[in-house]
Amino acid sequence: MTTSWLALTLIAIGVFLVMEIVAWAAHKYIMHGWGWGWHESHHEPHEGLFEKNDLYAVVFAIFAIGLFALGTFAALPIVTAIASGITLYGLFYFIVHDGLVHQRWPFRHIPHKGYAKRLVQAHRLHHAVKGREGCVSFGFLYAPPVEKLSAELKSSGRVREEQGERRPTN
Repeated sequence: MTTSWLALTLIAIGVFLVMEIVAWAAHKYIMHGWGWGWHESHHEPHEGLFEKNDLYAVVFAIFAIGLFALGTFAALPIVTAIASGITLYGLFYFIVHDGLVHQRWPFRHIPHKGYAKRLVQAHRLHHAVKGREGCVSFGFLYAPPVEKLSAELKSSGRVREEQGERRPTN
């Protein structure tokens, strides 16, 4: 089966875009649901390089590696393009979420304007709630308007600062 490089590139880009929806749903319904046992580490202060929540990245990586293997050994370039889109999303997640938002790697930059600032603010609002209930903004690369998220948080009455607690630094 031959497919043009343009078609495969478009498939990879499409999968990359769809991954934000997949990640949003996984974050809201798995990580803040039955998978809270791993994700809780991300909402609490921690020491060291890794947190239990990083196991989710391992799961997604194993899935992508499996798709790469299937696409390669079964000569299915479309499957390899899908794996490429998932991997590209993982790379952006690592750079934007772990790097820019949580400052988990040495490059330190705090954005003061535009999309990056809104993304950081939205994720801080996500962490403004103690526990898994009442959080806002579950996307990793898309951030709803901060004003909307702030109003949603305020109406929930679950903001950490109102309870006199400090937000995690990670």
